[in-house]
Amino acid sequence: MVDLTRIRALAFDLDGTLTDTAPGLSSALDLALQSQGLPMAGQARVSTWIGNGADILVERALSWAGAEPEIALCRKTRLLFDQFYAETVEQGSRLFPQVKATLARLAERGFPMAVVTNKPTPFVAPLLASLDIDRYFSLLIGADDVAAKKPHPAPLYLVLGKLGLYVHELLFVGDSRNDIMAAKAAGCPCAGMTYGYNYGESIADSHPDYLLDHFADLLPILGLPTLNNQETNNE
Repeated sequence: MVDLTRIRALAFDLDGTLTDTAPGLSSALDLALQSQGLPMAGQARVSTWIGNGADILVERALSWAGAEPEIALCRKTRLLFDQFYAETVEQGSRLFPQVKATLARLAERGFPMAVVTNKPTPFVAPLLASLDIDRYFSLLIGADDVAAKKPHPAPLYLVLGKLGLYVHELLFVGDSRNDIMAAKAAGCPCAGMTYGYNYGESIADSHPDYLLDHFADLLPILGLPTLNNQETNNE
């Protein structure tokens, strides 16, 4: 196992790691498809397309629907998706179990925390605020903040630079191969969550440094006490 005793900060993926956003994403995408006379994909299928940003999500949906994903159609569908997602993002999102209590414990111990997501930047801060976890993060990196998204290491390099860290001092936590690839490319230790959205694959196949079944499992690998029953029940 990678030594985590020198960890000074944590960065987290958003969709599929902190939040279950598939309902809101799939609703917006289905509405965008339906408004153009195309079939709706449904949440189960859309969940396997999440993780590479909205543009790729739209391209995958159009290809599945049998529409040639030409530039003009992709742009139109993306605009429709953004319009509908502004309406569905908050009502169609919830925290995964143990997230809020675990973030609170990490904040109490003084860990700076960042969100690193391929979600369009304008949606990130409002979503975190609606779920009452925005106060735990000192840095938010969305898809519009970097020239290259995960699995490129650029977003993590940005976090390292802004927080003034060496690569071994940042633990990146995610649920998909893109997250693990980005961490490995940046040289940061990483933890992979076995729940979430990973294109129907096991996150174990990406060989994260730590494989965790529950969000609160982060605490013991960082040498912190586990959550008690009251904390777990009062998320």
